[in-house]
Amino acid sequence: MIRTDDAIATLLSHLTDAVVFQADDVDDDWVHIAAELNEAFVATRPAAIDGRPVVYIVSSDALLGRTGAGNAMVATGLLSAARTLAVEMAKSGVPVNVLGVGDDAPPSIVAAWVERLLEPGGPTGELVQLRGAQIGKALP
Repeated sequence: MIRTDDAIATLLSHLTDAVVFQADDVDDDWVHIAAELNEAFVATRPAAIDGRPVVYIVSSDALLGRTGAGNAMVATGLLSAARTLAVEMAKSGVPVNVLGVGDDAPPSIVAAWVERLLEPGGPTGELVQLRGAQIGKALP
């Protein structure tokens, strides 16, 4: 199951045995936040049951709270969900990761990193930052 923007979905269309879920922008309304997190849960649950790998794609700025409380809640919620699921899936060697992306990350680079994070034997329970604006900054 691939739920990403069209450019990334096209590049990952060959994947049939993984969940790749890209968080949509939400406003600060709890109904929208809860709906986005529920959609991620519904997409991920079959993968957890069947032992299939998962990658969540979130905005690096959202992880830092720079794009509003709603987006921060979704991004950090998905990060927490990935780390929790990774603990459960680690025994079977199934990777579950989060890719934090900056606004300028080209779809081809995002897709390439998604594929790397889905590989068995690679990292699991990790957040990989790709072109985020936090590089070289001391964050409060």
